[in-house]
Amino acid sequence: MSSPIKYLESFIFASRWIQAPLYLGLIVAQVVYCWLFMVELSHLVHNAIDAAHISEAEIMLAVLGLIDVVMIANLLVMVIVGGYETFVSRLDLDDHPDQPEWLSHVNAGVLKIKLSTAIIGISSIHLLKSFINAANLSEHTLQWQVIIHVVFLFSALAMAMVDKTMTQTLALQQHQKNH
Repeated sequence: MSSPIKYLESFIFASRWIQAPLYLGLIVAQVVYCWLFMVELSHLVHNAIDAAHISEAEIMLAVLGLIDVVMIANLLVMVIVGGYETFVSRLDLDDHPDQPEWLSHVNAGVLKIKLSTAIIGISSIHLLKSFINAANLSEHTLQWQVIIHVVFLFSALAMAMVDKTMTQTLALQQHQKNH
């Protein structure tokens, strides 16, 4: 292979590092979500101390809001760690006691399924919050939230089916190579 092509290929491969600042930006976004969680938690505690001003439904909505923030933070962790590991560089965590179980077998397909599952969970929390607060929302808004949630469900199912088909195809090809 000629030297200019080798340099070009090395340059193209090195370009994956351009994504590193994007993951750092997502870490900053995670810090913002942590701050938002603490602010919302302080509001919940303050309102709970003054129990005359908060109903059970309001507490439930606040807690669901906190769960929503946590689920989005979990989504950020999956994107940051899984995306960096998949597209930029391997993380040297083999001996680390806190290494996430899923990281050892992460690839683009697994990451997509995990992300779609997390998005469905977040959508479910939003939908539950809307149903609890249904008296204050229009029927049109609730209907569109349900439709969007169902679209997320079907999209995740389609991605899982495509991933399963691809995995089976690769396994069959590997089996045929070995025999």
